[in-house]
Amino acid sequence: MIRKVVDNDVYEVTQAFALRVVNMYKYLQDTQKEYIISKQIFRSGTSIGANVREARNAQSRADFSNKMNIALKEADETAYWLELLHKAEFIDDEMFCSIYDDCDKIIGILTKIVKSTKTC
Repeated sequence: MIRKVVDNDVYEVTQAFALRVVNMYKYLQDTQKEYIISKQIFRSGTSIGANVREARNAQSRADFSNKMNIALKEADETAYWLELLHKAEFIDDEMFCSIYDDCDKIIGILTKIVKSTKTC
């Protein structure tokens, strides 16, 4: 699980989450033989960290805010795919709760970052 973080840790947190998504993707493909939704969650779940990483080299405050907002949208999409995988019974309650909790925390962090960069 992802520990409570401060904003400076968002890069490490989103990368750790991406790794969990990669491992889930492998599980879904190899064990569950699920090939469609697994690709969707792979794309959105790894895109969160990629956009956060891209924001590190933003050309302006607006560019930084835009990259973080994209990361937030990707995190919300990932939450949707997780819910769908759970409801379709491709992942059990324990797996769902663990990774969904991490995704929800990332959404909270990114929401704070996006709001704070827009108001200043």
